[in-house]
Amino acid sequence: MTDPATPRRIVIAGGGTAGWLAAAILTRQLGTLAQVTLVESDDIGTVGVGESTIPTVRAFHALVGIDERTFMQATGASFKLGISFENWARDGDRYIHSFGDVGTSTWMSEFQHFWLEARARGLARPFGAYCLEHEAADAGRFAIGSSPALNYAYHFDAGRYARFLRQRCESNGLRRVEGTIERVERDTANGDIAALVMADGTRIAGDLFFDCTGFRALLIGETLGVGFEDWSHWLPTDRALAMQTAATGPAVPYTRAIAHDAGWRWKIPLQHRVGNGLVYCSDYLGDDAAHDRLLRSVEGDRLIEPRLIRFRTGRRKAAWHRNCIALSLASGFVEPLESTSIHLIMIALTRFLQLLPAGRPGAAATARFNQQAAQEIEGVRDFIILHYHLNGREEPFWRDRREMGIPDSLAERIALFRESANAYQADHDLFRVASWLQVMFGQRLDPASRHPLLQLMPPDQLRAAMDGMSSRVASTVAQLPPHQDFLDRYCG
Repeated sequence: MTDPATPRRIVIAGGGTAGWLAAAILTRQLGTLAQVTLVESDDIGTVGVGESTIPTVRAFHALVGIDERTFMQATGASFKLGISFENWARDGDRYIHSFGDVGTSTWMSEFQHFWLEARARGLARPFGAYCLEHEAADAGRFAIGSSPALNYAYHFDAGRYARFLRQRCESNGLRRVEGTIERVERDTANGDIAALVMADGTRIAGDLFFDCTGFRALLIGETLGVGFEDWSHWLPTDRALAMQTAATGPAVPYTRAIAHDAGWRWKIPLQHRVGNGLVYCSDYLGDDAAHDRLLRSVEGDRLIEPRLIRFRTGRRKAAWHRNCIALSLASGFVEPLESTSIHLIMIALTRFLQLLPAGRPGAAATARFNQQAAQEIEGVRDFIILHYHLNGREEPFWRDRREMGIPDSLAERIALFRESANAYQADHDLFRVASWLQVMFGQRLDPASRHPLLQLMPPDQLRAAMDGMSSRVASTVAQLPPHQDFLDRYCG
């Protein structure tokens, strides 16, 4: 922007979590440099099942200036330390993918090598015993201000969250337009999007447009013709049923992901209710049967009836094309297993502000944005496929996932770990080494070998090191209050 007296006209097409997150950070960070307009219709529903997040949400909230306690009170939020995976590798199995680091590594080798050596000598406790967040989640305990501090995220009510963000944005000068978009007008000279034309004839012109129109992808797909890369051959779940029930007990500080014969179901505890859902592949389970299964599985009074959501996993071939940036479902979708949807919105907005052009978007900036966006969502894709591919279940859906071909990038990671117990986090990877380890061990992937130098470690030294780590974790967890007690005090 070369002339501060002429603010950039930024138009957000669609509300929901994606639209209001965009509005929140743009109005907060750009100030007088931009005039932000959000267009949405109260008549168009949003998917709104995204009630679970990962810890990066806290950094984004800091950028937007959100007070944690105010946000939690407004959205009915609870704290989240990870995800409990139940029945994934086998029926009866359970492991927690937590947000914490596991054990202590050295320059020579990462902690999993020490643990594998200790396990071989009969000196190891379960892998999660060396992770504070894992043990706190498993014990149902939580507090802010513990030492060491817990790494955490939130569960929250997506509808309340959008309303909370809307109130903040409108007080920061956002212009909201209610109505339905009838068509998208393009600039005949350069092919960019010029304006949104509403059903009542109102024309909303802009310089930059954010497509938050969901799976329809009205701007990036229908108007600009950017194609979609389908990943359903790797991740074939294509349906979700979502419903809400009254709470029947204390809120636990983790999401539950419970496998069934054609997918999995979720259980997300909030302050005022529980979010429930069933994810499945329609090739293996019919809609009516899925509906009945969800109703049989939930506890507590029904607050809303199950709502069917159809989806397709994949990504837009370019998330930023011409003067349009696609967010959330318009940009791509990886099923909700690891709660990454809201993160992908937030990181895209952060990346956009870092690359914000002074004038019309240039080819180099958009190419860089698209490269980073593709790398990150492909990394998320691989991590999700990992859960499905490494399984020992016998139902056709799970057998097919075990026997299917997988992306080379994931096959290389699995081979490296299976061969030598080594794992890594690339520059573009969202998930850290500890995450890969917790899931690979949880899905019963057992390495063939470990670092050979650990054979030289005296048994007493190894025992003392392992016992010291697990004892420190256990001592810290014992001092934490139950999650529900802390939540009641913190949120009033």
